Amino acid sequence: MAGAPEAAGGAGGEASALMRPRMLPWILLLASMCAGSSCDHAKDAAPSAAAPAAASPEAAAPALNLPPDTGPPPAIDANRAWQYVKEVVKFGERPIGSANHKKLEAYILAHLKGDEVESDSFTADTVAGKFPVDNIIAKYPGTKDGIIVIAGHYETNLPLLGTGYVGANDGGSTTAILLELANQLRGKKRDGYSVWLVWTDAEEAVRKWTDTDSLYGTKHLAARWQQDGTAQKIKAFLLTDMIGDANLNIDRDANSTPWLENVIYEAATRLGYQSHFFAREIGVEDDHKPFLKIGVPCADIIDLNYGYDNVFHHTPQDTIDKLSPKSLEIAGVVVLETVRILDRMDPLPPK
Repeated sequence: MAGAPEAAGGAGGEASALMRPRMLPWILLLASMCAGSSCDHAKDAAPSAAAPAAASPEAAAPALNLPPDTGPPPAIDANRAWQYVKEVVKFGERPIGSANHKKLEAYILAHLKGDEVESDSFTADTVAGKFPVDNIIAKYPGTKDGIIVIAGHYETNLPLLGTGYVGANDGGSTTAILLELANQLRGKKRDGYSVWLVWTDAEEAVRKWTDTDSLYGTKHLAARWQQDGTAQKIKAFLLTDMIGDANLNIDRDANSTPWLENVIYEAATRLGYQSHFFAREIGVEDDHKPFLKIGVPCADIIDLNYGYDNVFHHTPQDTIDKLSPKSLEIAGVVVLETVRILDRMDPLPPK
């Protein structure tokens, strides 16, 4: 996803200092006009112009029929998830079409041995040529009619090839948390919806993020699932992205389904982690957008302020020392609690 809004340019030194008193009223006016609005953020691009102010999440979302907060809270093995991040990072740069990408794909599949796994494999015709793309899908059946998808991408950026970029947070953290969620789901009878874990591929732009140069994997998968009827069975699509930041602050995504974002916040509150969620609202272009377009309720669970002013994002400084096992734990258990709430909500809000 993209960095924070760029600072406006201008004259430096003394001239800039002389202009400040005259500019202050306009700055204050602009701040008041922008309060409560959201800006679209994309993976590689700077933010677009501010979107029109949206209705408050509470007004936009239907009332939720939340189940009581009973039973033990979910848990994950944060140390094991942390080890997965370390192992993923050791593969180094792993953009689509690279040998390291194939090695990571084999690593994921090895950890899913014995599970019900399928691949959505195709050749993407991109602005930089044709590349093999492989979405990996692991399925864990439930007793209720419907599917909850939990997704996250596993590749790194092709334009950063040769810089030493290992994508510890952006790609690494989500690859790892999905592997740990697989451990929690494997071999257990689910008294709820089926859960499908999806390691999405070719999320990143191959040159520069645009509507046509991004999200190659999920565009293909959404079209496939719309055509074969799977999309109609999906009750919720939960996307994880950049969830390993040691200073974890998950943004509220203005492009996500409001009621589903509210369920996530309820899950975080029940677990005592609400302070890590939704302090700000932004609009994010991410792997959930192709599914939103076909009517699937979606939520992007993303911390898009990685380092001060997002300084580590899409740079060789996206390294494991900036991450924390605790952040992986928070993200993982909130996702599982969200699933548990969705399993017990009856009925779910209409699509």
